[in-house]
Amino acid sequence: MKEAEIRKYAELMKELELTGLEITEDNKVVRLERTLNMPVKETIYTGAVETSASQAPAPAKVDKDYLSIKSPVVGVFYAAATENVSPYVAVGDSVKKGQILCIVEAMKLMNEITAEEDGVISEVCVANGQVVEYGTELFRIKR
Repeated sequence: MKEAEIRKYAELMKELELTGLEITEDNKVVRLERTLNMPVKETIYTGAVETSASQAPAPAKVDKDYLSIKSPVVGVFYAAATENVSPYVAVGDSVKKGQILCIVEAMKLMNEITAEEDGVISEVCVANGQVVEYGTELFRIKR
């Protein structure tokens, strides 16, 4: 995509007060994101656009005492199901395998991220409403 086209889309986003716009062209995805009253950030992805559950990264071990939960998709991190409700988990909470930790919204699909093991939330690594990349660490769980 040419710079002039990107600038045109960025101006349209500003005019309409959009926070995100994704355009697919020639097997490339251009995603423009911004926080209201902030500049537009451009990210270009090459290759396959779709991800499946089988492509989700397995939780990586940070060390033997901690488990890292990472985002399986590019999207928006939500700590709770809706606004004005308590988050699914907070630092110090005990979690069980399969318990919902958060939601990552990707292309209008809500992806529930669950605990892979029992443990205690030791760190929430991202803020509510933050855009996360594939593989971004979301939580650290003490085993």
